[in-house]
Amino acid sequence: MTGAGKGHLAMLTFSALVAGSFSLGGMVANEVAPAALNAVRFLIAGGVIGIAAMATGGIPASTWRAPWRYLVLGGLFAIYFVLMFEGLKTAHPVSTAAVFTLTPLMSAGFGWVLLRQITTKWMFLALGMGAIGALWVIFRADWAAFRRFEVGQGEIYYFWGCVAHAAYTPMVRKLNRGERPFVFTFGMLLAGLLILTLWGWQDLRATDWANLRPLVWGTIVYLAVFASAATFVLLQFAALELPSSKVMAYTYLVPTWVICWEIGLGHGAPTGLVLVGIALTAVALVMLLRDEG
Repeated sequence: MTGAGKGHLAMLTFSALVAGSFSLGGMVANEVAPAALNAVRFLIAGGVIGIAAMATGGIPASTWRAPWRYLVLGGLFAIYFVLMFEGLKTAHPVSTAAVFTLTPLMSAGFGWVLLRQITTKWMFLALGMGAIGALWVIFRADWAAFRRFEVGQGEIYYFWGCVAHAAYTPMVRKLNRGERPFVFTFGMLLAGLLILTLWGWQDLRATDWANLRPLVWGTIVYLAVFASAATFVLLQFAALELPSSKVMAYTYLVPTWVICWEIGLGHGAPTGLVLVGIALTAVALVMLLRDEG
């Protein structure tokens, strides 16, 4: 398999794992402060990635040159995750997943600014179609709300988190200096943990960790191991093999995966009209993957 093929496979897996964080996160978002939850998440994920890095060649001293790079990347992801859980306090998981699908269009913009990656006309059309589909889901297939641009507070919070996520993808390629994905991810997680600990120190101290429901701890472990440690490495790898807009194109699969999660968890499926928007995002993904620009 070529490097590009591996990048596509990495992002397919990424989209399935990320989807679970919306459904599970929505079930516990109101039980732990976002900064505190994500600090513990980064701590566990950092331990997993650190062990993996040591087992696959170690962490060379050169990793720590220009440590500000990790602060930039860790800060972007800290912002993203905190705002995600702020959004999930009030927004439906499928709706927030739809907001997530706006990141390819934003990522293409950041890719041009940071790396001068060119978006072809075909790719721009696909990104626009995906954005329309996402907005249709965000407004819950309500044309009147769509025209008035009535967006929930949760969706607004999460949108700004997605801006940070969109900047992260091209920033990985710009700031990586040859570090392996495990090593580079470990540096980012350490920096993110530092930022989240300082940011959420009061929340960390105030949380009654011993008496949290098993569902909360199960969600934290899933978020740390599968939706953080695994997806960070997958995203880092894919970002080094594919253009930023194609990497983020796989976010168009996330709402579909979230619907599967919601059905599996017994939360039901969205209405037929909402599924029209989901279908548009799927078409956008196919268009992006066929684009050779």
